[in-house]
Amino acid sequence: MTAGVWQSDLKQWFEQRSTALGFDLAGIAAADEPNSAAEARDATRFEAWVDAGRAGDMEYLKRRDEEGRLLRSAVQVAHPWANSVAICAMSYGKPEPLSIDQAPSTSGWIARYAWSGQPLDPESPTRQLRPTDYHDFLLTRLRQLAHELGERAGGESKCYVDTGPLVERSLAARAGIGWIGKNTCVLNEGKGSWLLLGVILSSLRLPAEMTVLAADRCGSCTRCIDACPTEALTAPHQMDASRCIAYLTIEKKGSIAAELRESIGRQVFGCDICQDVCPWNQRSSNGRSNAGAASPIQTRHELINPELDWLASMDAGTFRQWFKGSPIERTRRARLHRNVAIAMGNSGEQRFLAQLQAWCAEPDLVLAEAASWAIDKLQANEGSSAAQTAGTVPVYEGAALDGYAPR
Repeated sequence: MTAGVWQSDLKQWFEQRSTALGFDLAGIAAADEPNSAAEARDATRFEAWVDAGRAGDMEYLKRRDEEGRLLRSAVQVAHPWANSVAICAMSYGKPEPLSIDQAPSTSGWIARYAWSGQPLDPESPTRQLRPTDYHDFLLTRLRQLAHELGERAGGESKCYVDTGPLVERSLAARAGIGWIGKNTCVLNEGKGSWLLLGVILSSLRLPAEMTVLAADRCGSCTRCIDACPTEALTAPHQMDASRCIAYLTIEKKGSIAAELRESIGRQVFGCDICQDVCPWNQRSSNGRSNAGAASPIQTRHELINPELDWLASMDAGTFRQWFKGSPIERTRRARLHRNVAIAMGNSGEQRFLAQLQAWCAEPDLVLAEAASWAIDKLQANEGSSAAQTAGTVPVYEGAALDGYAPR
């Protein structure tokens, strides 16, 4: 059976319909065959990245087919029937504080995309928001769009939001949504990198002349690379995800390497630093999402610079109340508290010692160890501050005895 083809009028309809469903950008890319030159190049790069250990503990990125090919190395490895990929993007940029802005030392930072909420009742004057997760509300819209596409043009389709064996940002760049920035995010000239991406795989073929690419406009700027606290951005367009704060605070289970904890700063869920410093985000049309009055990505202001002791005080019920149905739910309370303990240690605030000491007695050994590290850091900072206040260098009696050396 001959596959259908994307015609210019169908592409125009798709872009208009995606806008009507609340997306801000849409584009279409061809799904090159696994043995094509383009796919071979991307597959080689991806395999080298995985083999270098830069995927950390994210085992889903390392999955292979029966022939040993990484599933994410090319669209048609896992979906041989797919001939094209339609990408829809929704902006979550808002004119709200940045993680790099001045903030209380007692506060943490939750990544901007996880602030999302939707009015319980759009007509209510209180405008109370319930938590939302972009995976859910993007997927609902994608499936509606894919259904209408099938009715209009036929063919097979499948929708994904971060869950499929795909490298979405690479596909988004090939679909003309934007270019890959030096921070490895998709950058759009008008919307910046505050973009949530959804994918519709389609059996429709895309004529080569309909491919539109965005020019790379990063130029000589390296602000994102220079700003990364953990040096996860190893070179332009290259990331060691195992060092990325977003990975460490969201994906990483167990203990976070001690040498990275201080650099995590006050980030308790995700990290926006490399996006906050980007000039394109500072120029972008933040707050102009096309999602409408009932938008599922409205800001829950309580999550901007949240107080660390508030997050620490959450029991299981309170955690569910605030985060059930949000991206933070998947991280779970124990992992969030591990991150909060590290942020408390980095805060310099002695007031957190009581909470940290309580956590040291927890049966959760990961949390107890993070709390112990935080206590040591706070006490070391206090000792350093006391020495500076006294204007003297501390004297260690007997420091030369028995091989002892102060640290």
